[in-house]
Amino acid sequence: MHYHAPVTDKVFWIGTNDRKTERFENYLPLPQGVAYNAYLINDEKTCIIDTVEFGTANLFIEKIEGILKGKNLDYAVVNHMEPDHSGALGDLLKFYPETKIVGNVLTLRMIKAFIHDFDDSRFITVKEGDTLDLGHHKLTFAMIPMVHWPESMVTYDITDKILFSNDAFGSFGTLDGGIFDDELNFNFYEDEMRRYYANIVGKYGAQVTNAINKLGGLEIKYICPSHGILWRRDVPKVIQHFLNWATFTPEEEGVVIAYGTMYGTTAKMANMIARALSWHGIKNIKVYDVSKTDHSFIISDIWKYKGLIIGCAAHNNDLYSPMQSLLHKLQNYGLKNRYVGIFGNMMWSGGGVKGIKAFTDALPGLDVLGDAVESKGEPTKEDQEKLENIAKLMAEKIISER
Repeated sequence: MHYHAPVTDKVFWIGTNDRKTERFENYLPLPQGVAYNAYLINDEKTCIIDTVEFGTANLFIEKIEGILKGKNLDYAVVNHMEPDHSGALGDLLKFYPETKIVGNVLTLRMIKAFIHDFDDSRFITVKEGDTLDLGHHKLTFAMIPMVHWPESMVTYDITDKILFSNDAFGSFGTLDGGIFDDELNFNFYEDEMRRYYANIVGKYGAQVTNAINKLGGLEIKYICPSHGILWRRDVPKVIQHFLNWATFTPEEEGVVIAYGTMYGTTAKMANMIARALSWHGIKNIKVYDVSKTDHSFIISDIWKYKGLIIGCAAHNNDLYSPMQSLLHKLQNYGLKNRYVGIFGNMMWSGGGVKGIKAFTDALPGLDVLGDAVESKGEPTKEDQEKLENIAKLMAEKIISER
């Protein structure tokens, strides 16, 4: 048995749902699983768009067989060679030995890095604006380098106005019954879409913006990404979401407090700030212990809210290591357009607050509010007043933008 879903008359979703893998790229938690989306166009010439991760290859091949019913598979377009997209390519080549692989110059190099005995004669090289004629359907291609690999491209079905968008507009989360935006509750997926963007594509905001601008002239009736929801009712909505995330534009009024603590003193300071934020009218307050909560969830909320308050204990004259890891990733991604407060705890030589200041100094797009607060041991009454002042300044800034 096989299950597939029509996108249009001759275009089918042949993706798979992965509810077994615990971590995407072996480090990002998948509490809602992930979908590997692939597509088949059953025209005079047949063509698939991307494959799936190798662990679900058997089901993927079964779906292709179920639709083609003995017909040959003429083409396989490879928009992206990352193994969660191309893991089943080797099996596909063995099962359909006459299939031609379609991609760009960089795609071929990467295929040969993964499949050492790949026969170059099976490869069709395309460049920006080239077309592939399937009969009724005509495909064209656009390069979107570093969204988020150098060979990344998208495929556009001129006939049905479908954008096969690769990692752009993708999401974590399996497709549990519905596959289209009008068949499911987007609110259930929104946080996982933001977490996917912030942690997978987030470093390449400029490239995402360039890609969106490049594709802006197309008439797009469907967006079919490689992971997550397919879009047909509210295409502008998902485009706007990704544009906001690419430009570090906050979605909502709120503050993330991220702290690193060893014995609870820095946690006390975080709670003082949170309570003061509430006094001053902020309702969306997320407080995270960076040692407990996976950084991907913290980063997702940092993308969501305008305010970020960072607190860290000193450890060996440096940042506490779980905080060091989080700040390194945020710096690598070029975080900007956020209000930031700084606090921490020390006993003799410090290092936590110094490390946070080095982080903010390296990112000119951050607006640091007030003076950093660094207590020695238990926070004093004076420390508490300074912490409350950071909360007051943060609340005033955020509320002023209503």
